[in-house]
Amino acid sequence: MTVILVLFTFLVFAIIDYVLHKTPAVAGAPEVEPEPAAEPDYVGGFFAPQTVRYHAGHGWLMRERPNLARVGMDDFAATIAGKLDRIELPKPGQWIRQGQQAWSLFRQGEKVEMVSPIEGEVVAVNAEALQNPSLVRNDPYGKGWLIKVHVPDEESTMRNLLPTGMVRRWMSEVAEQFYGLQPQLAGAVSADGGLTVEDPLAELPHISWKETASEFFLTGSGSEIARS
Repeated sequence: MTVILVLFTFLVFAIIDYVLHKTPAVAGAPEVEPEPAAEPDYVGGFFAPQTVRYHAGHGWLMRERPNLARVGMDDFAATIAGKLDRIELPKPGQWIRQGQQAWSLFRQGEKVEMVSPIEGEVVAVNAEALQNPSLVRNDPYGKGWLIKVHVPDEESTMRNLLPTGMVRRWMSEVAEQFYGLQPQLAGAVSADGGLTVEDPLAELPHISWKETASEFFLTGSGSEIARS
């Protein structure tokens, strides 16, 4: 009788222990899918944020409100422009055309033109960038913006910009072409993805700053814009 009582007591405690320590399964609980990692904003050593739209001539624009856009030059353009002496911008009230020459960069007595990514009337210029061109090199999408433009026909303008899904491929191809000028520059990329060389074209004394920048900006002697 005692043996039966001991066995019964042991069985009771075993059941209690099982009930207290088992982990109940939550029926129907959905599995949490990990969020896909965001694509990095650096492509080939150049900062290309997805918050702006790009033109093949290396200008960018950001829509501030309906029919008003902020415009500047992308990080690739700012990088190969290097240490500028001054910038010449269109004046407020001036009409600029998409794909046509809009502003000029000056360096060591040479001048390079850049085309507008947008068509419309200039309503403001960045006076700080005019006084301190290094803002463009150090913060091209922020304090280094160039002009603000009133854009009557936004639909047509946006249609002629690079499709968002093609920007990374385009920038990668541009970077590859640039590094072809001097392959060792391709290794000068920091941990965050940006170039460690402050003024890369200055490292290439055998290459003309004016000719090289103009070709990338679509204003070189072989471009349709330069011939017009």
